[in-house]
Amino acid sequence: MHPTDIDPYENTPRDAVVTATHYQDGQHFGEHRHRRGQFAYAASGVISVFTEQGNWVVPPQRAIWVPADVPHAMQMSGPVLMLNTYVRVRAANRLGLPGQCQVLEVSELLRQLLIRAVDIPPRYAPQGIQGQLMNLLLHEIGAMVALPLNAPLPAEPRLMKACRALLEQPSLEWTIDEMARRAGMSRRTFTRLFRQQTGVSFVQWRQQACLLAAVVRLGNGQPVTRVATDLGYSSPSAFSGVFRKVLGQAPSRYFAQARD
Repeated sequence: MHPTDIDPYENTPRDAVVTATHYQDGQHFGEHRHRRGQFAYAASGVISVFTEQGNWVVPPQRAIWVPADVPHAMQMSGPVLMLNTYVRVRAANRLGLPGQCQVLEVSELLRQLLIRAVDIPPRYAPQGIQGQLMNLLLHEIGAMVALPLNAPLPAEPRLMKACRALLEQPSLEWTIDEMARRAGMSRRTFTRLFRQQTGVSFVQWRQQACLLAAVVRLGNGQPVTRVATDLGYSSPSAFSGVFRKVLGQAPSRYFAQARD
C-alpha cells in the first residue's frame, strides 16, 4: 500500500476514492471538513474524532463514518495507519449511510477490499473489474454494524461545559450531584434536561465517556488494571465486562488481536 494525498480527490468523478496515510502518535488535525463523506478505517492505532455534537473513538480495525461537510477534528493515538474511503454524497445517500458521525464495525471482507482499493487509481474504469471492486466496497461499508463508541454533547451551554470537564478528566466517580452543581441546576432539572439533550441518562453517558478514554489508553499499551483503576471501576473484571459488552471481547484479547 502506498500513502497518498487526499487533496486532489475531492472532485474526482468517481463514487469512491481510497487513500492510505500514516500518522505519528499524538498528531492532531484541527477542525476541517470534506466535500465527500469520509469512511476512516484505523488499520492500526486509535483515532479520536471531535465535533460540536460529541466525541467518538475508533479502536484498531474499526472505522468511523463522517458525513460530507461535517466540521470535525481528529487526534491520533498511534502510530496510526488510516485507510480513508471518500464517498460522493449521492453514493452515500444511495447506500443509506447515516447523516451523523458513527463508529462502525469492519468485516474481514471489507478490510481486504480496503487494502486492495488503496492501489486502485482514482480514475478507475467504472465498468471494469476495479469499478466492480469499488462498488462492492461501497456496498460492504453500507452493511456495517454501528458501535456505541461516542459521547453525545448537549447543546445547552451549561450542560456542555460540565460534560467537557468530565471528558477532560473521565471517571465513574463524577456524580449527578457534582454535575448538577457545575451546571448550576437542581438535581431534578439536570437529570431531566440531560436526557432531553443527549437521549441517554447521565449514568449511561458517563460510562460511555469512560469507555472512550479507556480505548485510547489501552490502544497506547497501558495495562487493563491501571486503566480500570484510574477510571473508577470497582475492579478490572467489572471494566472488562463493560468493554466486552460493547466490543465483543475482553480488552486484553481485543488489543492483542488488533496488534497481530
